[in-house]
Amino acid sequence: MKSFMVGNTYPYTLDDWTLDIQLACKHELDGFVLNVGREPWQLERVTDCFKAVRSIPSECPEDVAHLVQYVRAFGNHPNIFRLDGRVLVSTFSGENARFGQRSLEEAWNYVKSRLEEHAPLSPKIRFVPAFFIDPARYRNMTCLDGVFHWNGGWPVHLNLSSTPHELEFPALDSDLHHILSLPRHDMTYMAAVSPWFFTWIYRSDNWLFVRRWEAILNMREHIPLVQVISWNDYGESHYIGPIHGAQPNSQAWVDGFPHEPWLHLNKYFVRAFKTGAYPAIEEDQIFMWARPHPKDANAPDSVPRPNNWQLTDDVCWVIVLAKAPARVMLTTGTFHKKNSFPHEHRKFFHVDAGLTKHWLPLTPECGMRALMIREGNVVARCDPVDFHFTATPAVYNFNAYVAMS
Repeated sequence: MKSFMVGNTYPYTLDDWTLDIQLACKHELDGFVLNVGREPWQLERVTDCFKAVRSIPSECPEDVAHLVQYVRAFGNHPNIFRLDGRVLVSTFSGENARFGQRSLEEAWNYVKSRLEEHAPLSPKIRFVPAFFIDPARYRNMTCLDGVFHWNGGWPVHLNLSSTPHELEFPALDSDLHHILSLPRHDMTYMAAVSPWFFTWIYRSDNWLFVRRWEAILNMREHIPLVQVISWNDYGESHYIGPIHGAQPNSQAWVDGFPHEPWLHLNKYFVRAFKTGAYPAIEEDQIFMWARPHPKDANAPDSVPRPNNWQLTDDVCWVIVLAKAPARVMLTTGTFHKKNSFPHEHRKFFHVDAGLTKHWLPLTPECGMRALMIREGNVVARCDPVDFHFTATPAVYNFNAYVAMS
């Protein structure tokens, strides 16, 4: 499933929803997790979403009415996501909401009872929230039918005191603490996977998207659900869908920075998660991503560098999917008017069939390029001519430019 920010869909039409749903289905995603807000127009957009999918073959008690409105409208829709026959309801946060009750436990039991009382659900709700609390508290919370570990998608524990080894090989298995804290075997655990994060810096280097998927696959028998964060959260720079809709004033670091190649790469891991085995590679592919300027570059920007900017590296990250053994050439170098790299870093690698990870340092005023060669023929080429690693940025931008062959 995929986290989807309804707040970015103000200008959406039925056709926009249809295109997004078709694109997600093409890449084997089973559904969108609609992250909704309080604006009345968002209900209209969600209504359009459900119309589109049909066409494709909290602080006071009164606040609960807002939630009831959504579940009443869509709880019996044939395309609502159900787990074991129960409608899945989740949250982002919510641990501080009380809805007029005395405790967190009482608050969300009250919400569940109101939803099940007023919404036409048959059978009941499966409540799997992302509460940011100590997992030790799960055992005493009867409101829970499971948990969603949102922060498991990034190595959020890293900081400026982390060792070089911790930065290069960050632990990505915080799921285990949450899974082991669930008091019943019938409770649902939902894991998070995400390719990037920039509002502040959660270190997304060292092929985070791939390594996080690999960690999830190693725990697959304990993880029935995975949510990809996100389809269209442009503000936090972890979108993997196309850039359209209404951005939350994020154009300065989003426009011109496509992430859709990550959607294609994600498909490989979705198949592995669903089947329990990595799929055969049917097409030679190269994926590359990098930030647009050195982390310590100075920009005439009224907004400073993000917190923890020092944690990231000036590196081009590369993933190769090869049908058979081949040679790969990676190049980063100084731009030339004829698009050559007269001053360049270049590395050659032998790759076996399957997925391999590579990297190359970036230097100011360079581009990036990769070739896969087999029996003297170029079988895959990634040459993002629009990417430029500039030493003189106009604004601080720690988003990633993502390309593929």
